[in-house]
Amino acid sequence: MANIKSAIKRNKQNEKRRLRNRVYRGRARTFVQRARVLMLAEEKEQAEQTVKQAVQALDIAAAKGIIHKNNAARRKSRLMKQLSSLQ
Repeated sequence: MANIKSAIKRNKQNEKRRLRNRVYRGRARTFVQRARVLMLAEEKEQAEQTVKQAVQALDIAAAKGIIHKNNAARRKSRLMKQLSSLQ
């Protein structure tokens, strides 16, 4: 446990940010996972919609700096590649 006032404040800020970032990171992971499951089940129309939502969630997370922009680009690329192989 921190004893210095600035370290205590920094810990509070870090915890607040961690909880806020979890929402966006989790949302992106959820949509990516749903899209992959739908693609394995070969449900093309639903997979397309979910991939679109996953791309939006990844873009938002990257814009907020929660994940790196190249990480988001790589994940989107892999999703699109998997989706196009379905068709």
